[in-house]
Amino acid sequence: MNRVELIGRITRDPELRYTSSNIATTRFTLAVNRPFQGQNGEQGTDFINIVVWRKQAENVKKFVSKGSLVAVEGRIQTGSYEKDGQRIYTTDVVADSVQFLESKAQSQTRQSSDDNMTPADFVNQDNGSSESDMSDEVFANFGDSIEISDDDIAF
Repeated sequence: MNRVELIGRITRDPELRYTSSNIATTRFTLAVNRPFQGQNGEQGTDFINIVVWRKQAENVKKFVSKGSLVAVEGRIQTGSYEKDGQRIYTTDVVADSVQFLESKAQSQTRQSSDDNMTPADFVNQDNGSSESDMSDEVFANFGDSIEISDDDIAF
C-alpha cells in the first residue's frame, strides 16, 4: 500500500503549469514538522515536494499561498532524470486531495503577524538548506510547460 497523509505549511507560492495536453499541474513544497525534538531542543522539519493535477491544481494556485496550512493525501512517486551526465533521483507526493485548513482571511492575518511566530510554525526560506532549494532546480530548465503525455498521468 502506498498512502501518505501530511499536514504542513506551504514554503512558497505554488507554481501552476499546463502540459502540452492542457492539463493543469501545480507543484509546491510542504514543510512538515517532525513529531520529536532534536538534541538541541529544536523541532526538525521535513520539506516534501507535492504535485497536484487538474482542477485541484488550479484550486491550490487560486486559494493558497506561502505559509498556508494544508492537509495533503496522496501517494509517493519516485523518478529520475539525467542532468549534466549525472542521474538525479526524485521523490514526490502525488496528491489525491489537498484540504485548506485555514481560511484566506486567517492566512492573511497570520502573514501580517509573522514576527510573532515560532520557527516550528513557519519555515524561513533563507535557512541555507539544500533541501528547500532543490525543488526549484529540478524544473529550472523546462520553461513554462512540461511535456507530459496522457500515459504518464496515473489517473
